[in-house]
Amino acid sequence: MLTIVSLIGLLLGVMTCFAIALDIRQRPQHMAVMNVTWPITGLYMPVFGWWVYRSLGRAALPVPHHDDHHVAHDHPEHQHHHADKPKWQGVFVSATHCGGGCTLGDFVAAPLATWSGLTLFGSHVGGHFLLTFLFAYAFGVLFQYLPIRAMSQLSVRQALINAVKADTLSLIAFQMGMYLWMLIALSVFLDGTMHASSPVFWFMMQIAMLVGFITSYPANWALVTRGIKHAM
Repeated sequence: MLTIVSLIGLLLGVMTCFAIALDIRQRPQHMAVMNVTWPITGLYMPVFGWWVYRSLGRAALPVPHHDDHHVAHDHPEHQHHHADKPKWQGVFVSATHCGGGCTLGDFVAAPLATWSGLTLFGSHVGGHFLLTFLFAYAFGVLFQYLPIRAMSQLSVRQALINAVKADTLSLIAFQMGMYLWMLIALSVFLDGTMHASSPVFWFMMQIAMLVGFITSYPANWALVTRGIKHAM
């Protein structure tokens, strides 16, 4: 029964991911990295992720060049969509940005941890957590670095420093939430083993990503409030 539920949850996540990706092809994001972030969000927020994307992140349809002035005059929201967001919404989207990098890193690292048999102090779970943290951190910083470089005149070094500042706390909060759920799942659903060939494992990871998103939200709020990170 749990396997069937797992497959349904994973299938809904993939369908949500593809639905968002197809929509983004028609409505590309102003910030290029969000073209990747929103579909990834759908993976760990099945169905609900589509509503979140439609409500908080969906861009306006591109308009022909000769209609630009007309559309901007008649529809000022096309110009001020992000500026008019309440803070909680801007922080929510910032948390999806963090979650996108973390999730991508975790998805890449989990099979590697299984197939390599990596251990930490003799623990395969510890080795799994270590590898997913390293990959999540690398992708998380990359997701921060790319828009900083694209939207500023900062040097490579300074942009990287700013990316590390913006991502470290939120990433740690995300991964801690993820690890907390996986530790629970290990004893309740996974018989103490983490194996990337199991749909139940990936379903537990899917839930873990959502828990990580929730635990990262306060960290993102604090970073935005202090001006270390920008609301999106």
